[in-house]
Amino acid sequence: MKSNLRLSKVDRQILHSHSLILDGLGNFLGRNHEIVLLSLENLEQSAMKVINGHFSNRKQDSPITDLALKMLNQLEADESYDVMPYFNKNDNGVVLKSCTIPIFGEKERIIGLICINLHLEMPLIDYLADLVPPEPNSSKSFDVKNSENFSDNIDELITISLNKMKQSVHNNPDISSLNENKEIVVGLYDQGIFNLKDSVLIIAKKLGISKNTVYLHIRNHKSDEI
Repeated sequence: MKSNLRLSKVDRQILHSHSLILDGLGNFLGRNHEIVLLSLENLEQSAMKVINGHFSNRKQDSPITDLALKMLNQLEADESYDVMPYFNKNDNGVVLKSCTIPIFGEKERIIGLICINLHLEMPLIDYLADLVPPEPNSSKSFDVKNSENFSDNIDELITISLNKMKQSVHNNPDISSLNENKEIVVGLYDQGIFNLKDSVLIIAKKLGISKNTVYLHIRNHKSDEI
């Protein structure tokens, strides 16, 4: 069996950060994906984190698998190795679409692996259930009105965000015309738009107000949050 590695403090921090990523991947990909974070520090207790381990009965501290070792050898033998999905079967004969992703630590050593398995023999209805928005009253419901702007440049992103916020504020009958600019600035602040360079100047110009007024609305909003 391949020898264990002696990981540095930085290596362990890198693996820990990937452990947090697995939570997000698990929530995004859904119940039909098994995701395992493997550390190469102790191959006999390699599994640092297991998402949806009920498919393979793997748990934290489970040993590395023979296939993971094989993929690791291929990754280390070929520096130009492309991370590509592949198909295999588990012990129960279930067909899997899998991917093994290396994690690099200090000195460009591979210190861990992320293994993703999609169980292809799950009922289609179970797979589709993770692809559609939850019911409005569900504990996992979200605001389907949220949208993401994909812009070619920062100025365009700021302008699109401003126009959407203006429309939202204008359509709110509870906001008086005198407070519209304030609510627009506050809404953009909550979205993080003012973290972008020159956003204050751009928004002030498009709203027809001074940059000092924009800063005033932001300061007052911060004070209200305390």
